[in-house]
Amino acid sequence: MKQPSDCTTMADIRAEIDRLDEELVRLFAARAGYIDRAAQIKAEVDLPARIDARVEEVVQNVRRHAATHGLPPDLVEKLWRRLIDWSIAREESHLGPDSLRRG
Repeated sequence: MKQPSDCTTMADIRAEIDRLDEELVRLFAARAGYIDRAAQIKAEVDLPARIDARVEEVVQNVRRHAATHGLPPDLVEKLWRRLIDWSIAREESHLGPDSLRRG
């Protein structure tokens, strides 16, 4: 792994970005495993896929992490809300839509 300041060519930069992208996908896959397990547990205890208080807790955590790492919290929040929506849709694929479960 090269630090950005150690990259002297665009090939160096591209190789590091590609390496990071692969790592990010691996981490998203690991996160999806926890989402799948959450769906199993939620089914056992009759919880919906979307729990608004938890969504907002995750968003606040991510905003704090973004600020700590020098990233714009608003942009990271937008990205994470998309990830959260995808995660909820993934849970609903196991649980069924929340609107049908509450009816």
